[in-house]
Amino acid sequence: MTGPQRLPRKIGLFQATAINMSQMVGIGPFVTIPLMVAAFGGPHAVIGFLAGAVLALVDGLIWAELGAAMPGAGGTYVYLREAFQYRTGRLMPFLFVWTAMLFIPLIMSTGVQGLVQYLTYLWPSMTTGQGDIVGIAVVALAVLLLWRKVESIGKLAVVMWTVMLISVTAVILAAFTHFDADMAFTWPDHAIDLGSNTFWLGFASGLTIGIYDYLGYNTTAYLGAEIKNPGRVLPRSIVYAIGAVMVVYLLMQIGVLGVIKWQDMTDPDNIAAQSVASAVLETTMGKSAAQVVTVLILITAFASVLAGLLGGSRVPFDAAHDRVFFRSFGKLHPRHRFPMLGLAAMGVVTAGGFLLARHIGTSATHPPLAVLISLLTTVMVIVQSFAQIAAVVVLRRRQPNLTRPYKMLLYPLPLVLAGIGWLVIYGYADKANPGVHPIEWSLAWVGLGVVAYLIWARFEKVWPFGPKEVREEYLHTESAEPDTDVVVS
Repeated sequence: MTGPQRLPRKIGLFQATAINMSQMVGIGPFVTIPLMVAAFGGPHAVIGFLAGAVLALVDGLIWAELGAAMPGAGGTYVYLREAFQYRTGRLMPFLFVWTAMLFIPLIMSTGVQGLVQYLTYLWPSMTTGQGDIVGIAVVALAVLLLWRKVESIGKLAVVMWTVMLISVTAVILAAFTHFDADMAFTWPDHAIDLGSNTFWLGFASGLTIGIYDYLGYNTTAYLGAEIKNPGRVLPRSIVYAIGAVMVVYLLMQIGVLGVIKWQDMTDPDNIAAQSVASAVLETTMGKSAAQVVTVLILITAFASVLAGLLGGSRVPFDAAHDRVFFRSFGKLHPRHRFPMLGLAAMGVVTAGGFLLARHIGTSATHPPLAVLISLLTTVMVIVQSFAQIAAVVVLRRRQPNLTRPYKMLLYPLPLVLAGIGWLVIYGYADKANPGVHPIEWSLAWVGLGVVAYLIWARFEKVWPFGPKEVREEYLHTESAEPDTDVVVS
C-alpha cells in the first residue's frame, strides 16, 4: 500500500485505548448481566465474566503479537494473508473478509438493539415499529459522524469514552451505596457441580456471553495502519483495555447482584430483565436518577456502535488493494481519506442485523440478543479465532526474521488456553441453543464462502486456477527489500 492511498497515522495510545474500551463497554454488560444470570441460574454468574476475561486476555496476546508485527489496515485479514499464502494462496484472507462483512456489523446490531431496549425505560409506550425507526436512525447517525477525518474521530472517541466511564461509574457507585452482600454472595446449593452437564452448559453459555462483552479489545488492530508507533501502542492498547474493563465488569456484576434479586433478572416481565442498570438506579436513588443514567447508557451504547463501525470499515480496505475483495472497497474518500464503501456496507448490514434481532427469538429461553450472540461467535471462531492461533505458529516458522516488537509471554501457553476457550464456545453452541443450530449455520456460511472464493478465483485466475503469489510484505531483513513478491507456480 503506497502512494496517495496510504492511511495517515494519527491515533496515539490514549485514543487507541479509548477506542478499544468504548467498543468493549458499550451496551453489552448492561443487557447481558440478566442473560449471564439466566445461563448460570444464580449469582455465581460472576464466573462467566471471569472466564470471559481470561479468554479475552490470552486471545488479546495473540492479537498483540500479530498486530505489532504487521500493523496494516484490516487486522485479521493481514495476518491470515501473510501466514497462509504459502499453501492456500488467498483463500483464508478471502474467507475472513467474507465472514467479517457479516459478523462485525451484526455485533454492532446487537448494540443498537440494546440501545432501543434501554430506550423503552424512558419511552415505555414505544411500539415495535417506532423502535425499528429509532434503530435505523441511530445507524445512520453513526455513519454520518464517521464520514470525516480520522483525527476527528479519535477526539470524538475520547469524548464518548468519558461518557462511558461516567455511566458505568454511576451504576457501580449507586449499587454499592445499597449493597447487600448476602444477595450477591449467597449461591444456590450445588452451584458449582463439575460433574453436572447442566453446569457445563451454563458455563459454555456464560463464556460465550462473557467473551461477547469483551469483544472490541481488538478494534485498534483493524486500525493498525492509522496507529502511531504501532509496535508499542497497539499491544498496550489491547492489554490496558482488557485489564481496565475486567475490573469494571466485575464491580458492576457484583454491585448489581447486591441490589437486584437475581430471580428478578430471569423474569422477562420484570424491568430488571430489560433495563437492569436503570432498575439499580431506580431502586437506590429514585426514578429521576435512573432516567439520567439511562441517557448516559444510551450514549455509551452509541459510542460502541461508532467505534465498531470505525474499525470494521477498514477490514475490506486492505483486502481490496490485494485483489482479495471487490476493488471498489479500496477507494478512500477524496478529501477525508477514509474507506467509503466499507463504511457504507457495514452500516447497511448493521441496520439489517438490528431489524433481524427485533423479529426473531422472542422467548425467555432464546431472547434475540442471546441468539445473535451465539450465531456471531460461532461464525467468528472458525475463520478468525482458530485461524489466528494457527497463524502465530505458522509465521514463527515461516518468517522467523519478521520484526516482532511484541512477542507473547509464556508462548505457546496463551495459544493453548485460547484454543480451549474457543473450542468450549463452539462445541457447546448447539446444546446451549437448542433449535437454533449455530454450528450448522456457521459451517454453511463458511462453505458458501469457499464456493464464492472458487468463483472469484476462477475469474481472477489465482490459486487454485493460477499461481500463488507469495508477498512477504512485513518481512524486513538486512538483505531484503520491505516488499518481496514471489510467484510460485
